[in-house]
Amino acid sequence: MDDARRASPDEDAPGAEIGRTDHEPWTRRVAARTRTVARRARELNEHEAVLEALSRARRRLPGDDRFGDALSVADQARDPTLTRRIARLAGQRSGGAVHELGLGALQVWQAAAERSGRGRGSVDVTIAFTDLVGFSAWALEAGDEATLLLLREVAGALEPAVAEHRGTVVKWLGDGMMAVFREPIDAVRAVEAGRDALGSIEIAGYAPRIRAGIHVGRPRRVGADYLGVDVNIAARVAQAAGTDELLASDAALDALGPDVVEARRRKRFRAKGVPPELGVHAVRSA
Repeated sequence: MDDARRASPDEDAPGAEIGRTDHEPWTRRVAARTRTVARRARELNEHEAVLEALSRARRRLPGDDRFGDALSVADQARDPTLTRRIARLAGQRSGGAVHELGLGALQVWQAAAERSGRGRGSVDVTIAFTDLVGFSAWALEAGDEATLLLLREVAGALEPAVAEHRGTVVKWLGDGMMAVFREPIDAVRAVEAGRDALGSIEIAGYAPRIRAGIHVGRPRRVGADYLGVDVNIAARVAQAAGTDELLASDAALDALGPDVVEARRRKRFRAKGVPPELGVHAVRSA
């Protein structure tokens, strides 16, 4: 009997009781504490007071405090953009304290790099932004299915226009698009061709119409994305455009030349993060 008992599993071995009965509760306690810490971190990351404080802090930092609003955090079948990587680090698609901290750091980096001349690329690039006029209000009423259908139709109209005019779509921005071109006239013609192609689309009572802006500069390329003050300038120029209007910065108009477009100067243009002397012009092909 004693021999049989000694031959049984090591139930009398030192630590056997602890290993069999106490280890599992300890593991569960660690897992529960980890979940609690993660939940509290998520709550802090999304806390309105924290986000507001970070927003106020960004307004005091050098550079454009709206940095990042023109950059995509939407999933696409291409390399992640810089801001999307920040959003993924935050464990979310957009917003959040970690996201804001990351954008604030990039904001300061951009301002410092631009001042020293290190934040620029080496090649002139024409940057174009477009977005849909009245889209947000319509989408709230139309619902997800109609909205997704519309965005697919819009992409089907604009992307071929960009490609046909030697451009590259950098990213989609919800209802808007960023594209780059080697020559500004290609950007003008692509916007006009895309605008015409949209004329045949209507979803749930909404006929998409765009506004657009172009700027020529030397943004720094980061993977499949572009970074720098020139990107922000192009985005701000587009935001100032009216329905079916294409605005060009002074730099873009100079590169276009007087014979290829008709231009009318817009008298008032002020935007955060844009040189105060920058002028914009409503343009169309001559």
